[in-house]
Amino acid sequence: MNLTIRRVEPSDYAAVHKIFSGPQAVWGTLQLPFPSSEMWRQRLAEPPEGLHSLVACVDGEVIGQLGLHTFPSRPRRRHVGQIGMAVRDDWQGKGVGTALLQAAIDLADKWLNLSRLELEVYTDNEPAVKLYQKFGFKIEGTAVQHAFRAGQFVDSYLMARLRQAP
Repeated sequence: MNLTIRRVEPSDYAAVHKIFSGPQAVWGTLQLPFPSSEMWRQRLAEPPEGLHSLVACVDGEVIGQLGLHTFPSRPRRRHVGQIGMAVRDDWQGKGVGTALLQAAIDLADKWLNLSRLELEVYTDNEPAVKLYQKFGFKIEGTAVQHAFRAGQFVDSYLMARLRQAP
């Protein structure tokens, strides 16, 4: 497998739309089902300040996406990044999430000088929780009834990783 990570381009919108159209991606994220490709075109063409968006590609095909949101206009939160990601349903469990998360951590630690990375993950998404723990994320708390998914409220873990001092 020739897996590469790169910055997202506006022209990737159709592939990102496909990622977030998958039932597993919808189940594991805060995205609603039936996203429009136009919404993704706009999101990628006009990203908010402080967003670093990466994609995972195999042989040039986009199969995963990760957003690292930073807070450049919030002085007291400039050291923090928030992560959200999804992998296309047919590529889950094949190391794509690992590669995306490793690239994001390298970017955060070595280039953006972020000392805290945060994320939210559904408590029943065991593969994702294990992935994050493998990279040093710790559960800091549980948000009860955090989101409404498939007709019921679900809880989320609030997880964070603090960069170790050199």
